[in-house]
Amino acid sequence: MIRPATQASSALLVFLLALAAQAQTPTADEILRAARLGATDQQTTLRAQLRNDAGRTPFTISQDHGVVSYTFTNPDQQIQLALGGGASELRERKGGSTAKVTPARYDEKVRGTAITYEDLALRLLYWPNPKLLGEETMILRKAWKLEIQAPKGESQFAATRLWIDQQSGAALQIEGYGPDGRILKRFKVISPQKINGKWMLRTMRVETYDPGTHKVTDRTYLEVLGEEKPAG
Repeated sequence: MIRPATQASSALLVFLLALAAQAQTPTADEILRAARLGATDQQTTLRAQLRNDAGRTPFTISQDHGVVSYTFTNPDQQIQLALGGGASELRERKGGSTAKVTPARYDEKVRGTAITYEDLALRLLYWPNPKLLGEETMILRKAWKLEIQAPKGESQFAATRLWIDQQSGAALQIEGYGPDGRILKRFKVISPQKINGKWMLRTMRVETYDPGTHKVTDRTYLEVLGEEKPAG
């Protein structure tokens, strides 16, 4: 069951304060649980864009009642992410109808960018047996570093590494690796910003790597431009 956003925000704050009060380091499972709460802990609508060599694609990101919605125009399309207690669900509203996005579509690119449907589904936040590798500093913020092996047949990656902000529970960097241990994709927050008193990303860089040459083959920037103001 998805929590209302206001309840999720309070739950996240209490959970993070509890982690901070612990005498010992939190477990990897506890850190991932905070990250799931952090992904839906606000009730707001933001103006954003995807930018790559082909141009800029404007859209909005809205968070409400535990559901994150990415809304595009020309043509109209809305991708909805619901993070529940035990799994995530990705839905797409297009042409007046809404349907669940199946794993068969997870490798499809969103709007011709480096971002795929699997990336938006955030299934890795539910993968079992995460390992805590320690902590590192990312963009001047302390982060937990985790590694998770992907369940067989469920991902384009064999394993991922995540850097989770210790204060907000937000992902500051995610890296996906192939079975040979070479990087295939990297999501990296380049700069953060504060909106309504809460930290969130300003710019994230998404890079896809060729598994043979290890060179970047596709690069997209996700940029949050500010809060969407009500009409009128």
